[in-house]
Amino acid sequence: MSGTARHDREMAINAKRSLSKTTDPLERLRLQCLAKGSAGIKGLGRVFQIIDSNNSRTLDFNEFLRGLRQYAVMINKEEAQELFRIFDKDGSGTIDFDEFLVTLRPPMSNARKEIIMQAFQKLDKTGDGVVTIEDLRGVYNVKYHPKYQNGDWTEDQVFRAFLDNFDSPNDKDGKCHPERYQLVASHPLPLQW
Repeated sequence: MSGTARHDREMAINAKRSLSKTTDPLERLRLQCLAKGSAGIKGLGRVFQIIDSNNSRTLDFNEFLRGLRQYAVMINKEEAQELFRIFDKDGSGTIDFDEFLVTLRPPMSNARKEIIMQAFQKLDKTGDGVVTIEDLRGVYNVKYHPKYQNGDWTEDQVFRAFLDNFDSPNDKDGKCHPERYQLVASHPLPLQW
């Protein structure tokens, strides 16, 4: 068994053990996802993407509850309502992907935060706190990108596609800010809802 598979199995076992000991609804949801393995949280994100039938990139409470049930999360309606309030940080009555991701992901260690910010600083060649296409020119080699190699994309299109991974989904401005970079780089969930 590979180290990754062993770690995944151990994480699932530990999550199942811890599940019976916690009463915090957010931690219970997190542990139920982790009990499905390292892709458990990502799987819930995919279910929510499917549930978002109108492509609003948000879920109302009924969609949220339906997503939890489809993913076989054991939760009663009262706990689901409490969770929904926790996820709906701006009080809009809907959960957007970033609210969901930021709240559900486990806290990062300071060492991991430091590594992520070191990577951001390496990309930010100008040191202005924002990564742009111009910053990427010196650190990201596009010549191995398949779409560049076959002539479908220009160098700028490859850079833009790379930045789109880190750009805010509701405000595509071609710039990557440190907060969004940390959010995306720190979690294996899909980058887009």
